[in-house]
Amino acid sequence: MARERIGLSEHFTLKKLLRFVMPSVVMAVFTSVYTIVDGVFVSKAVGDTAFAGLNLIFPVIMILGAAGMMFGAGGSALIAKTLGEGDKQRANGYFSFLVCAIAVAGVVLGGFGIAVLRPVAQFLGRDATPETVKNAVLYGFILLCGMPCLMLQYSFQSFMITAEKAMLGFWITVAAGVLNGALDALFILGFHWELAGAAAATVSGQAVAGVIALIYFCRPNTSLLRFCKPRCDVKSFFRACTNGASELLSNISFSVVNMLYNMQLLRLAGDDGVIAYGIIMYMSTIFFNIFFGFSMGAAPPVGYHYGACNREELKNLRRKGFWIVGVLGVALTALSAAFADPFARIFANGEEVFALTKNGILLYSSAYLLMGFSVFGSAYFTALNNGLVSGAISFLRSLIFQCGAVLLLPVFWGMTGVWLAATAAEIVAFCMTMTFFYACRKKYGY
Repeated sequence: MARERIGLSEHFTLKKLLRFVMPSVVMAVFTSVYTIVDGVFVSKAVGDTAFAGLNLIFPVIMILGAAGMMFGAGGSALIAKTLGEGDKQRANGYFSFLVCAIAVAGVVLGGFGIAVLRPVAQFLGRDATPETVKNAVLYGFILLCGMPCLMLQYSFQSFMITAEKAMLGFWITVAAGVLNGALDALFILGFHWELAGAAAATVSGQAVAGVIALIYFCRPNTSLLRFCKPRCDVKSFFRACTNGASELLSNISFSVVNMLYNMQLLRLAGDDGVIAYGIIMYMSTIFFNIFFGFSMGAAPPVGYHYGACNREELKNLRRKGFWIVGVLGVALTALSAAFADPFARIFANGEEVFALTKNGILLYSSAYLLMGFSVFGSAYFTALNNGLVSGAISFLRSLIFQCGAVLLLPVFWGMTGVWLAATAAEIVAFCMTMTFFYACRKKYGY
């Protein structure tokens, strides 16, 4: 028997909240699988130099693709609030216009990225080998050609949840991930396209996810949203950008910090450092996306009940959200420590890289204890249409605190300082997030 669909307007028990957000969590995790699958094939079938090039340029791609998360999260907050106010027609108008804006933005940002790709790769890889930089340019060029697909995929993940079709979004993401893995095997092992094959497989998976979702919303459907004739609405565009600024800042900051880590590690350990950090980031991205998927899944109900002025449910969602991310933090920290050895061996080809990676995973894992609170806090304020507080949490946590830690701690502790920088940043970010929640408690009544 099919489970009853959970609506945005309902009271969320712990069990019901977990059921509601689970498709979003799995969608977010499967999205990170794209890069991990590429990494496995590239590291084992192409070589360490190609793997280092992939890791060197990938943060640049994510900086540009983060606009899709901004439109998706910010637009979903606006749409959910409008649905909570009872105006479905206006909500569909916002949705349709934003989808068109995302596609256009993807073309523009992809073109810009291609124009600056080579000098950026040369700057980031100034301590790397020329072959690593060459591979970075090749991989980046192909992914930038598919930038509209990446941005649509990111945004539709949020829109599917708001439309109460999270399970459909989950299956679309799974299908795209399976296709990506199958094409990796075909293009790299079968056609011997090497790094270019990995990039082509990733773009193909993203294109499938974006196109299927677009077709669904263009046809008559049973969701809360449907694509209609778009009407230019500059005000809603800027409201979506403001609401989703935290997601944009968070992902841009994450990518900038990755670049800074790579530069520090190139200085301290050469290409081996970049390889080790890339492996650690695969695990970190999976765990971060568990927090991110939960937060994005919980945000539409928060936005709906904010629009409906239901303060008791806002309080309920905030309290349960804190409890869930706290338990997840403990579980993921323990899981990271337990699987440090086998996870490092999947990617590391030499004993030196393996030892460096395993030690890094063990030290880095303590960051997961508090990571979820700031991620959830940022999404919660986005859903309340408070882009200022949400953006402040994301910007300070993922850029200012992280950059400060990764620049300062290695001065005193070398490589150990690099691996502990994330933990130091998360401690400060947790204190800041709790301060914002306390300061805004009377305004929102949660």
